[in-house]
Amino acid sequence: MRKLLAFLFVTIAVSISSVGTLFAQAEEAADTTGFQMLKEKYIEGGWEFMTLVLVCLILGLAFCIERIITLNIATTNTNKLLGRIDENLKSGDLQGAMEVCKSTQGPTASIFYEGLKNANKGPEAVEKAIVSYGAVQMGLLERGLVWISLFIAIAPMLGFMGTVIGMIGAFDKIEAVGDISPTVVAGGIKVALLTTVFGLIVAIILQIFYNYIVSKIDGIVNRMEDASIALVDIMANNNVFK
Repeated sequence: MRKLLAFLFVTIAVSISSVGTLFAQAEEAADTTGFQMLKEKYIEGGWEFMTLVLVCLILGLAFCIERIITLNIATTNTNKLLGRIDENLKSGDLQGAMEVCKSTQGPTASIFYEGLKNANKGPEAVEKAIVSYGAVQMGLLERGLVWISLFIAIAPMLGFMGTVIGMIGAFDKIEAVGDISPTVVAGGIKVALLTTVFGLIVAIILQIFYNYIVSKIDGIVNRMEDASIALVDIMANNNVFK
């Protein structure tokens, strides 16, 4: 947990620093029109709500990056792992097979270890241990997804809130002027809609990462289930159950 928090704080700091650097470069270089326009739209949209949406983007990306790194580490070559376990079990070295699982990273190896540990209790105990520990590993793989979902939902809501407040400000100007001037109305509506655009862009970016992470988890879980069935068959073929 401490490593996760440290990773998030570092990511936030780096992201904020990067945004500040981009804005500074936009001011110094006249030819960098893209950054200059980004800064102008950011300020026009109202820095209060735009900053809140930006924080959602930074935190959401931090969780996405952490999950992607974790899932890549958790990806295991199940065929290779099963082959090494089979070699040890053929020679009657159950402890060696357990050591192979212990020295291999990833949830699949951890599940195999729990199954091999209950080998002396019969196939039903092995299957029960695999299912139970598989549910635990599934929860670990999905850790952090709820926060990404939260930022996906909050970002457009904050944008809409900024839009509503901006529209209220536009109507206040109309009331103060006493005339529905296109200049007064257009300026207020433009500022209001910028927060909505920014919120939707943030939600779209995070949604793409979220779907990728979910598909990655589904792939790992499917391989875990197939490999678990293969492990039980390997144990049965090598007369591990007694």
